[in-house]
Amino acid sequence: MAGRWAAPLLVVAVAKIATADAAPGTAAVAGTLPAGFVDLADVAPKIAVDMRYASADNFVGRPVRGYRADRCLLTNEAARALAAVQRDVASFGLGLKVYDCYRPQRAVDDFVAWARAPGPATNPRHHPVVALFRRGYIAERSGHSRGSTVDLTLIPAAPLRPPPAPEDCRSLYGQNSPDSSLNMGTTFDCFDERSHATSDSVSAEASRNRLLLKLAMEKHGFVPYAQEWWHFTLANEPFPKTAFDFEIVDRKP
Repeated sequence: MAGRWAAPLLVVAVAKIATADAAPGTAAVAGTLPAGFVDLADVAPKIAVDMRYASADNFVGRPVRGYRADRCLLTNEAARALAAVQRDVASFGLGLKVYDCYRPQRAVDDFVAWARAPGPATNPRHHPVVALFRRGYIAERSGHSRGSTVDLTLIPAAPLRPPPAPEDCRSLYGQNSPDSSLNMGTTFDCFDERSHATSDSVSAEASRNRLLLKLAMEKHGFVPYAQEWWHFTLANEPFPKTAFDFEIVDRKP
């Protein structure tokens, strides 16, 4: 890490982290949520929300089915655990930014249909490789649909000037990413081996940032996914066998 995110900070951060203390298929009606779900903004309002699948800034290039609002919905247990992570990283001058939270099953189906439809074989901004199903980047079921999985990264409390967006999602240089998050070696949703959590093809700075995120999340009960540095699931999730399909819509007025 360069500058203020130098290696000694990781040593201090690691030590501090180690010691600090509805039915599937139903739709949310006018912004109400199924029992057991909350809006992260109500539990941890300081966490930045950038729901990529509610916009065109994602690998399909358009809003995904079921994402009708820029809201991070999670089970109550996952949201409260994430709030605890935010409190921990805030003491290092950092914060969390979420890219995806609860994901309706219809959105998963949309991903599958997109992957199977004719189109460009690769896109260096998001999927510079082929065989997305075989490589495990797209599947017919997702832990996100159970409401306790989150995609996220670390951001500095004082925003840094972002660099230009790279042509290739595997090419990040400097302290931060184009969205002002810390440099993790790849952008979010980069379908490539360099996105694997322990890839040795990223810089030492990116590896340290990934380790800090991993330790902070694991401390509060989240389990990392080996193929995506940004993906974590609450170990004791309340709905381990339920895939929900209610849409993400705006709050009820």
